[in-house]
Amino acid sequence: MELVLAFPLRPIRSESDHRVALDAARGIMPRDERDLSADEADYLDVLSDLIRQYEEAHYLMPKNSGTERDRFVALMDDSGMTASGLGRLLGTRSLGSLLLTGRRGLSKSHIRILAAHFKIDPGYFLS
Repeated sequence: MELVLAFPLRPIRSESDHRVALDAARGIMPRDERDLSADEADYLDVLSDLIRQYEEAHYLMPKNSGTERDRFVALMDDSGMTASGLGRLLGTRSLGSLLLTGRRGLSKSHIRILAAHFKIDPGYFLS
């Protein structure tokens, strides 16, 4: 109920609502998915759908071309984000370099964080 009180699940109609929804999702996402209760996982699924619906209606989505890594690297290049900036976003400084060089793949939690940060559908990162 705390989650519903913080951000009631309803259509997102404004940039302000969108920012609040992203903050609510980020508050849950950094945790290991195995630590989420069934109610928290359900809330996050519905909230993610609401965020996606708003973003599809209000943001241009990049094309899905190339491999997962190609799309990820292109997004990073287009945004000007560095490996260290990526690492800071994901919580571990060295992780940015590992992801960009392909020595490590994106996890589900990385994809959620990146999708929220870049305001794109998480499916963009999937092959």
